[in-house]
Amino acid sequence: MYALERVLPLLRKINTFHLLVVIFFENTEIRDFARSKVETLEDIYHQTVAQKFLAEKSQMVQVLNQYGIQAVLTAPEDLSINTINKYLELKSRGLI
Repeated sequence: MYALERVLPLLRKINTFHLLVVIFFENTEIRDFARSKVETLEDIYHQTVAQKFLAEKSQMVQVLNQYGIQAVLTAPEDLSINTINKYLELKSRGLI
């Protein structure tokens, strides 16, 4: 979040002159670990950190959307499909 707050003014400026789409990759290993069953106290700590990491990525997408910046959060294997869907969404809204 700190890095996003630091570059947000630049992204907003770019977005005023261009249609900006930011793509975030979801770390599938962290996602799977955050959903797995834990057995030890140490695993609970690790899982909590993993869930916090996933929540921060989702929060970044929401913050960008608040400022009118298009953002996509996708797993690497779904990149093509999600990118095409975003393109079709922007095309249907007349932004492209």
